[in-house]
Amino acid sequence: MSKRGPAASKKLLTGLIGAPIAHSASPAMHERAAQALGLRGHYQLIEVAGADATGLSMMLEGVRRLGFAGVNVTFPYKEAVVPLLDGLAPGAAAMGAVNTVVVKGGRLIGHNTDTTGFAHAVTPLLAASGNAVAVIGTGGVGKAIAFALASLEVADLRVFDSEPARAEKLAALLVKHGGARVATSVKDALDGATGLVNGTPVGMLPNRDTPVPATLLRENLWVADAVYSPLITPLLAAAQAKGARIMTGRELAIYQAADAFELFTGLAPSTEVMGEAFDEVMAARSAAYQSA
Repeated sequence: MSKRGPAASKKLLTGLIGAPIAHSASPAMHERAAQALGLRGHYQLIEVAGADATGLSMMLEGVRRLGFAGVNVTFPYKEAVVPLLDGLAPGAAAMGAVNTVVVKGGRLIGHNTDTTGFAHAVTPLLAASGNAVAVIGTGGVGKAIAFALASLEVADLRVFDSEPARAEKLAALLVKHGGARVATSVKDALDGATGLVNGTPVGMLPNRDTPVPATLLRENLWVADAVYSPLITPLLAAAQAKGARIMTGRELAIYQAADAFELFTGLAPSTEVMGEAFDEVMAARSAAYQSA
């Protein structure tokens, strides 16, 4: 049982920093979760593209001063915010990436609920397959995914990035957490793998590319994508066509949001309520996309 958070009549101000974020389902999930707990919640999208350290500092100072309980952080700022915060939870410090900033006693503390959320989401897939997983992309979310897999004791973790230095840096961070092999190519990463995770934004609308050629996909491979707009990305569509088991970005989106909400408020939200809100957003978006 979570400790009691704010009084039921209290307003809850949270938000999201990143770009592009107009597609985000986070406002609906967080506001619906707050409503179910008797809180008056508002979740503000703070979309600023191309912000440098000064710009990010200004946004974070606004979060500190304007009554926010905290904010989520998404692409492309999950790593850039790290040196601008007053403190980091151990997990966020270990990987050097933050997706949740909590305002506590006037201080900004960074956490990473992508890690806890993905660990929750991927556990059923790992239980049903072997223990060799390839992670494509080693930016903010890719780091969190790799650390989640390491926490689940994946014995054969492979990481690949189009910028090899980034993959090498992640592998170095993982040395104390079970280790990972840096793959030289996507093909190398998938050689003998039983699972694949896309940790890049490739495939997020309006982009319709895939980070993995369809020729490398196969039936005896589960495929997960961190992207949820659209739910069935080009990568997942190609994997389905090969008969592979897939996991959309839905579960990661819901579980990371639930963990962030609890950090903001001290209250455990209903993942069922958050899931319903997420599904409504995606259904409306799909209808709009089809009618366009």
